[in-house]
Amino acid sequence: MECVPVVVHARDPISAAGVASQLRHRPEVQVLRADQMDRARVAIIVVDRMDEDAIHLLRIVQRQRVCRTVLVASTLEDGDLVSAVEVGVVGLVRRSEATPERLVDVVTRASSGEGSVPPDLLGRLLDQVGQLQRQVLSPRGLTFTGLATRELEVLRLVAEGLSTCEIAAELAYSERTVKNVLHDVTTRLQLRNRSHAVAYALRQGLI
Repeated sequence: MECVPVVVHARDPISAAGVASQLRHRPEVQVLRADQMDRARVAIIVVDRMDEDAIHLLRIVQRQRVCRTVLVASTLEDGDLVSAVEVGVVGLVRRSEATPERLVDVVTRASSGEGSVPPDLLGRLLDQVGQLQRQVLSPRGLTFTGLATRELEVLRLVAEGLSTCEIAAELAYSERTVKNVLHDVTTRLQLRNRSHAVAYALRQGLI
């Protein structure tokens, strides 16, 4: 099994030392010093709650772009989940559940690109995402994919082989509007042409 290099950050040295001591003798991980961040594959951030200071610390770590982030918090509220995801956290652990086995599991998952969320909070996170889509994005014609609903409609019809004229008739748009939609998509996503845009949408499972 590959040994995952980790670094532990906390506001107080006692918390950092406590988490580090739980991991130091585990063969799955190698605990580094705080000044060895550039060698770490996973950073464990220990906080009491997701307040402004915690978010600031997480953003600093995220800017390093050298490792994935696991958050260990004394308190995790429903709203904290979205805030944590926004600042790059891929694993969340309540401090009361932060046994050596649990920490190692979350760290190794994070190292391989997998996310970990306490099961009771995962359903609430999905509910929040659904509410955001229904109440905020959908009324504005937006989706989580980064493409608007009408952009997806145009790409779907392009994939079906329709011409610009036929797409305009199908969607009751002008041909100029269809061309503008395709231009916006290819420019924003840095794609070469409409065929490349369709290939991108298919690969991403958007159409």
